[in-house]
Amino acid sequence: MRIAMLGTRGIPASYSGFETCVEQLGQRLVERGHEVTVYCRSHHITYTGDTYKGMRLVKLGTIANKYLDTLVHSFVSSLHALGQRYDIALYFIAGNSPVTWIPRLVGTRTLLNVDGLDWKRDKWPVLAKRYIQFAESLATRLPNAYLTDSHVVQEYYRERYGSKPPCIPYGSEVERVEPGETLARYGLEPGRYILFVGRLVPENCAHHLVDAFRQLDTDMKCVIVGDAAYADEYIASLHARREGDPRIIFTGYLFGRGYHELGSSARIFVETSGVGGTHPALVEAMAFGACVVAHNTPENLETLGDAGYAYDGKVGAESLRDLLARLLSDPEAVAAGGARARSRATSVYNWETVTDAYESLFRQLTAR
Repeated sequence: MRIAMLGTRGIPASYSGFETCVEQLGQRLVERGHEVTVYCRSHHITYTGDTYKGMRLVKLGTIANKYLDTLVHSFVSSLHALGQRYDIALYFIAGNSPVTWIPRLVGTRTLLNVDGLDWKRDKWPVLAKRYIQFAESLATRLPNAYLTDSHVVQEYYRERYGSKPPCIPYGSEVERVEPGETLARYGLEPGRYILFVGRLVPENCAHHLVDAFRQLDTDMKCVIVGDAAYADEYIASLHARREGDPRIIFTGYLFGRGYHELGSSARIFVETSGVGGTHPALVEAMAFGACVVAHNTPENLETLGDAGYAYDGKVGAESLRDLLARLLSDPEAVAAGGARARSRATSVYNWETVTDAYESLFRQLTAR
């Protein structure tokens, strides 16, 4: 099949979980004999090649604006796709639903991964939240099909719209990397730090971890990996909350080997996000074998199963502080949690199985 992937910033992955999904899924589809094209935002992708891991890259411009960036690029990409006559156009993010009908004009089957409930994110003003809720409803009608990565979100669509999408999770395969240059750069020792990985936006609640860690009596370190566009004020507030505590380290974005090196040697991984479906950083931390602590959202609890620990997100830093203090004083609980996490990641979150599910859905769509 000729498959296009639209709606993300593009690859190589250097921003969020959706880009990682595109990279992991796309390369496996190529290995299975499909032609895969990934649409990239030219102002974001610095990679100069026209292909990456067997996938063709189409780099197009957009309006680099918090509210228009994604939808404008998806619209331009959809127009470009008209002339390509793909078999499948796979879109990401519910907010892109208004343009998913465009490739259908030439017979391309369109599929939309709606992700989580994006309108819950604090970054959106009231009008933007209303738009995203409107786009949710269009997701059930404009593409040929839609899907989600979380059974919690699947149930939301069933109750809200009377429509139950397929659920395909993320994969978790990671490369284990021995301690080396990255740990040395940040003055870290294997098993002697707590790790957070994610976009630094308010709804991801990294401030829970910063505030909690500052109150812990420990010589371990806290490593916060991530950044975000259009979130300068929040990121500045995180640095201010640190108040000169040298144990708390901000690395900015890290992808590839550097990220894998940090993940491979973390003692505890903390997922503080209060919004979204299945978080790729969470399932990857499980695959690394870290002891996982997560904000107790229904989506995070679904991902964890019995393989990790949860804190009360409504209480916030105090609840997280108490849980981390208990774990740091109980090495056996940490080791057991890491073993359970790795086992669950291997059995439930597997990229080959994920690719099987997408490929089956593609074939169903093209057979109609």
